[in-house]
Amino acid sequence: MPDAKIINTPLTDEIIESLSAGDMVSLSGPLYTARDAAHQRLVEGLNQQLAPPFNFKGQVVYYAGPCPAKPGQVIGSVGPTTSGRMDSYSPRLIEQGLKAMIGKGLRSQAVMDAIIKHRGIYFAAIGGAAALMSQCVKEAEMIAYEDLGTGAIRRLTVERMPVVVAVDCRGREAYRRL
Repeated sequence: MPDAKIINTPLTDEIIESLSAGDMVSLSGPLYTARDAAHQRLVEGLNQQLAPPFNFKGQVVYYAGPCPAKPGQVIGSVGPTTSGRMDSYSPRLIEQGLKAMIGKGLRSQAVMDAIIKHRGIYFAAIGGAAALMSQCVKEAEMIAYEDLGTGAIRRLTVERMPVVVAVDCRGREAYRRL
C-alpha cells in the first residue's frame, strides 16, 4: 500500500497519537480475531473476574471469523465483520487496555467516547477483500472458545495488513469526512 504508515503491534500510546483519521496503515505483528459471541464471553469473564485468554494491553482485535484454511495455506479468507455488532462490549475491553479494533462500519457514541478517553483507535479493513487479507496472515493459532468455530478467538501474526484509520484517538472519523 503506497504511502502507508508501517506500524508494528502491539500498539503504544505514542503510535496511536501519531495517527489521524484517514491515514493509510500497514500493520504487522500479532493481533486477535473475535466476533460478537467471543466478545460476549470476554465481557462475561471479566464480570466474573476471570483472567481473559490474552492480555488486552496494547493489543488489536480484528472483527473477523476466518474460513478454514485450504491445504498449504495458513488461513482461509478472513474479511472484516460489521463492527457495530461488538459495540455493546467494546467499551469494557477498551477500559481493560485494548488499544485498537479492526472492522467495517460506523461505531456507537459509547465506543467513540471510550476510544477518546483511553487513547484507542479504530481501523477500517477493506470489505469484500477477504482473500487479500488472508495473504497478510503468516501464522494462525486458536487460543480460546474453539466451540464457536469461525467465531473463536485466534492469534494471528500478520504482515503488512492494509487498514485505514477510521476513528483516531481524538474522535475524528474518516467515514464522516467522506
